[in-house]
Amino acid sequence: MMQNEKFITNSIDSSELSFDDFKTIVINDYKIAYESRQASVLGRREVLTGKAKFGIFGDGKEVPQIAMAKAFKNGDWRSGYYRDQTFAFATGISTIKEFFAQLYANPTNGADPFSGGRQMNCHFATKSVNEDGSWNDLTQIKNCSSDISPTGGQMARLVGLAYASKLFRNNRELDYLKHFSVYGNEVAFGTIGNASTSEGVFFEAINAAGVLQVPMAISIWDDAYGISVPAKYQTTKEDISEVLKGFQRDAENPGYEIYKVKGWDYPALCEVYEKAIHICREEHVPVLIHVTELTQPQGHSTSGSHERYKSKDRLAWENDYDCILKMREWMLDSAVATEDEIAEIEKNAKTFVRDMQKEAWNEFLDSIKPEQKQVVDLISGLAKHQPELAKISAQLAATADAQRREVFSAARKAIRLSAKIDSPERAEMLKWYKDQNALNYDRYNSKLHTEGKESPDMIEITDAVYDDLSKMVDGREVLNACFNENFARDQRLVAFGEDLGNIGDVNQGFAGLQAKFGELRITDTGIREMTIMGQGIGLAMRGLKPIAEIQYLDYLIFALNVLSDDLASLSYRTKGIQKAPVIVRTRGHRLEGIWHSGSPISMLLGSLRGMHLCVPRNMTQAAGMYNTLFRADEPAVVIECLNGYRLKEKLPNNVGDFTVPLGKAEVLEVGSDITVISYGSTLRLVQEAAEELAGMDISVEVIDPQTLLPFDVTNVCATSLAKTNKLLVVDEDVPGGASAYILQKVLEEQKGYFSLDGQPRTLSAQAHRPPFGSDGDYFSKPSVDDIIETIYGMMHDANPSKYPKIF
Repeated sequence: MMQNEKFITNSIDSSELSFDDFKTIVINDYKIAYESRQASVLGRREVLTGKAKFGIFGDGKEVPQIAMAKAFKNGDWRSGYYRDQTFAFATGISTIKEFFAQLYANPTNGADPFSGGRQMNCHFATKSVNEDGSWNDLTQIKNCSSDISPTGGQMARLVGLAYASKLFRNNRELDYLKHFSVYGNEVAFGTIGNASTSEGVFFEAINAAGVLQVPMAISIWDDAYGISVPAKYQTTKEDISEVLKGFQRDAENPGYEIYKVKGWDYPALCEVYEKAIHICREEHVPVLIHVTELTQPQGHSTSGSHERYKSKDRLAWENDYDCILKMREWMLDSAVATEDEIAEIEKNAKTFVRDMQKEAWNEFLDSIKPEQKQVVDLISGLAKHQPELAKISAQLAATADAQRREVFSAARKAIRLSAKIDSPERAEMLKWYKDQNALNYDRYNSKLHTEGKESPDMIEITDAVYDDLSKMVDGREVLNACFNENFARDQRLVAFGEDLGNIGDVNQGFAGLQAKFGELRITDTGIREMTIMGQGIGLAMRGLKPIAEIQYLDYLIFALNVLSDDLASLSYRTKGIQKAPVIVRTRGHRLEGIWHSGSPISMLLGSLRGMHLCVPRNMTQAAGMYNTLFRADEPAVVIECLNGYRLKEKLPNNVGDFTVPLGKAEVLEVGSDITVISYGSTLRLVQEAAEELAGMDISVEVIDPQTLLPFDVTNVCATSLAKTNKLLVVDEDVPGGASAYILQKVLEEQKGYFSLDGQPRTLSAQAHRPPFGSDGDYFSKPSVDDIIETIYGMMHDANPSKYPKIF
């Protein structure tokens, strides 16, 4: 066979197959399982010998994964667990060679097609997105959403992947999206280890899918342990399907179909998966398959041995009930294959896997060897002028199997040590290094954002239009009109969240829109922030345009793990082959109370690189940002100002069409004495303060960055600072929070430091959350008085005779 040929499993239909056909399928399945086991064994050795950094493998789960793969069709989706390598082999999602290329973190284009060398082994993904950002035909491939390592983290997204099938089946207006679904017939397959079912996101996702009644098929690989911790410490009754019996549907109540099957019983597994997935696909009923009595022959990972925590009896049982061994016994007992036939399969599998491992390792090294030779030669050239550099060159030349970091460390050291000697050889070395830096940026740092043809940067900017008939309305009405026009324009738009549907959200931005566009498009959800975010991610990965609402910014913390671990890293960790343009809508800043007036912006800035963070000062700006994001294909959080819904704003004539560019700061007030940067609700306070300060002969330039991710890409802030030479940042985050981020951007990245003639200042909230009541707000967050006195104090420091002390 060809070196990197894919062997995939086929379904078994005993009513149509001859015995020879049946035998061929079973033998092929055994071959896949055995090759996968050998990949695990060899992969572990590669880690322990130092060729790879870490390894986690799917040994012990091979046979049930083959059974699951038989039911997996083109158009279906997987949101899985990092032990699903056999499933990946059996569906053709991965080859053995690609598996090892990922283990070695090979960033060469095409070597690791799942992550470009950025994820550890067994983290799979399929190509949803082309180089230009356009979508592939997802109905023609077996789809795998990009894996993540946090245990249970795959469950939130799984809900959305399954929910998309429900929308495609029940909303005929989506029929034109031919590349994304065939009438909603796709099943979303999820897998999880039994110990991870203890995670809250698992229970949240199980409940959400039961309520939504979506085609979600969750397989639980139960080997009775979570690393060293046995099931008795993990799960009530030591049995998750027993715990979940109340979800079993009956004649009167919708729910789940729940199955339990032994993981070493090949024919029973094939039968259960065929039956369960048929019901799931045809009836759109969630199913749960609890696969028990599995083993983990090599322990949890390469970081430890299971002999330390498993009893001798347990280890003996695992040897006897290894799923591959039991399948082998069944094949012999059923006369499907002879001992000689099986032995031949096993012999060939060992050889094949070893060959693939060697080929993957050699290709990884071969991609680096030209760079190694170039650096050796370049440093040798430098050594003509500095003989002491010859030692670096010789050491690198003698390094067998050098990795890229060793090559570049040698190059950088030579460049440092030759800094005082100008020569053509050094110029050549510097040119090589700069050229390679661009290549390494692509290998290791690119695609934080999709950057395709529908990037927000590519959206045409259209100004808001007003005339003499433009009305003054509540801010909430601007949003409502914006959402109304966009939902009428784009059938892909859906919105969901707590209290969003029937009452139109707690601040009435969606008032009346569910009645107009229907419950499938504007939907109430339960109180379940993690799976609201996951619902958005899954829908967006399947070509829809979801608005996932979190009622208050404080509550976004419930879902921060999903946003940070999954959504924000999606483009980066797949090197741009997957995207999920979710818009997370929430509201925050000024109100009353510890849990309804939050502004934890620094937490978001630190967690959500890869998303856009929009902080509009009013609802008109928010509407313009939504209009941009609705037409773009990158994820974002939009934080509306809580105290702005009933403030009057002029309604644009083109409320559904005007756009606000992301990353473009705006000068709201022109001034000459001091630059003040603020965003969100504090901007109105800054503008109010600027009016009083003008009467004190202080001219304030007020800048609204509008978005914090990205921040002021045209350096408006530094340009202003070059004029005023003084800088104050005002916001509602904790001290040293978002204000520190803004200072780093302006003073370091924009080189604003060189324009200062005095100490830059920040004015933020107190270090605690604001207490309840208007007085609590006044004394814990920046007030107009605070802003006036801070600015005046800065002017006093610069010119004490003109601006004498107030206090």
